[in-house]
This record gives sequence, structure tokens and C-alpha cells, in this order.
Amino acid sequence: MPEPRAILAELMPLEGSTVVDVGCGDGDLVRWLAGKGAHVIGVEVGEEPLAAARAAVPVADERYEQGGGEELPVPDASADVVTFIQSLHHVPVELMDQALAEAARVLRPGGFVFVQEPLAEGEQFEVLQPLDDETHVRTQAQLALGRLPSTLRSEQSITLGLRVRHDSFEALRDRVLMNDAERTARYPEVEEELRARFGRLATPADGAFILRQPTKIDVLRRS
Repeated sequence: MPEPRAILAELMPLEGSTVVDVGCGDGDLVRWLAGKGAHVIGVEVGEEPLAAARAAVPVADERYEQGGGEELPVPDASADVVTFIQSLHHVPVELMDQALAEAARVLRPGGFVFVQEPLAEGEQFEVLQPLDDETHVRTQAQLALGRLPSTLRSEQSITLGLRVRHDSFEALRDRVLMNDAERTARYPEVEEELRARFGRLATPADGAFILRQPTKIDVLRRS
């Protein structure tokens, strides 16, 4: 089964294109896109991940801006591709429609939006549900993708049964707690339950563990 980045590279015109990565975190995807020849702007609302992104050794001419998906710090019609990689469901529910409209605003005519969203199901979702039940926000993200602004149209949808690899329970824990004060505060209350679910649901594989996470990719196009 192809990985999301392989699908992104196959479907999107990356080399020489201007790409806006919404919710870029520490900039890992931004640097990968820059390595593919794209001119990338990473947009991130969190100060800590934004600082980490800016501190990383640049690959090319990538840059980072602080902002949320509902108000992108990017000029009109200046990008060829906008990506939301597991970030649309982190936009406040009442602003998800606005975030998609913002993506359309910054795109040139014919430009693409690539949305990768985890679904509210699967082993990884079940393991983490006691810590942060994202059923509502993940569902709302899918509903927002079903009522696109008039300037965007759906080109393709792909559902993947991703197999997410974790070196250990602690590695998964550290990933989901990173830069998230609310999860960190709640974690001691649910640690025992999380460990139990991980032990029951994770499949050992080559010294690590696999959790399935169904994920949907939507390719949208600016009219």
C-alpha cells in the first residue's frame, strides 16, 4: 500500500511549485517538499513547533509563518498547492469551512488542495481515545470536506488502512504529548488504560509495534 507522501508526490505538481503546508508542526514535511524542488511556506500556530521548524537546517528556500488555517498569512493566488496533513481536524470546528475557503483564496486557478485526515476508527484511534477523544472533530472535518466552497471541487478521494509503526509505547506517548499541554496534564489519569489498550491492540513487528489507522486523502482543485 502506498504511503501518503508517495501519493502526494504522484498526484501533486511539486517541482518548481509554491506549496503552503498548513499546520506544519516542526517542519518535517516542509523540508521533504523542499527536497522535491518545491518552494514551501510552512504555517503553524504553535510557538514551540514553529521555533523547532525555524531552528532546523534548511533544505532550500523554505520559510515558516505563524498563523492558523482559518487566516493564512499568504497572499491571494500565490500558491500552486496547499496541504493539510492531519491538521484540518485541529482547526476549531466553527472555522473549518473558513480554512478550506482560505486554501482556495491563496491558490492560483487550477491549483490543488491535498487533505490527509485520520478517521475516527482503527487501533491507533482506540488506543488514544481515553487521552483525547477526537471523534467529534474528525467527524466534523469530514463533513466540512463534504460542503466545499464554490471555488473548490473534489477531484479524488482515497481511503488507506495505514499501518503506523511505533518503536514502543513510550515512543507513541512522547509523540502525542509533544507540545500539547492539555494532553500532558491529562496523561497521568489515563496512563494505565492507554498501556493496556496498546498491549492488547498493537501488533509486534521487527522489534517495533504496528497500529492500524484508517486515513482518508482528499484531492481538491481550485476552479
